[in-house]
Amino acid sequence: MLQELSHMDRITQLQDEIQQLMTIMSSTIAYLTSRANFVQVSHDVPVTKARNPDKYDAPDAFEANKKELVTDLIVKAKQVEYLIQSLPEPDPEEEQVERLQALEQEMALANAEYIRAVNRAKNLHAQICDVLRNMLDEPDIVKDEAG
Repeated sequence: MLQELSHMDRITQLQDEIQQLMTIMSSTIAYLTSRANFVQVSHDVPVTKARNPDKYDAPDAFEANKKELVTDLIVKAKQVEYLIQSLPEPDPEEEQVERLQALEQEMALANAEYIRAVNRAKNLHAQICDVLRNMLDEPDIVKDEAG
């Protein structure tokens, strides 16, 4: 059981790292599309739009930021890869089937026990209600015993 918890911790860590990787990728794309200047990439296709100088970064700052973003992506991707490599190999299918069948039997027993407990509670509730109803319906008995 402890080993299963350890595996679940790794899966949770992996989910967190993948979420962070997606956040980095999203932020990178947002930065690249919003802070880049329009440049002509082909002599056949002219630049038809221009941005205000305060809307884009200087070329050297843009390159430095791109390198930093790439480094962040690579580091996070390597962390994700490491976590994937640390996950255990899946159990053979036959073992998984046996384990699921055992869990299903345990669940059926627990459900039956729960149903018995609920029925017992209902019966006890009904008995208490009957006793209280009898006590409230017969006020003469209380007066006779007191008098």
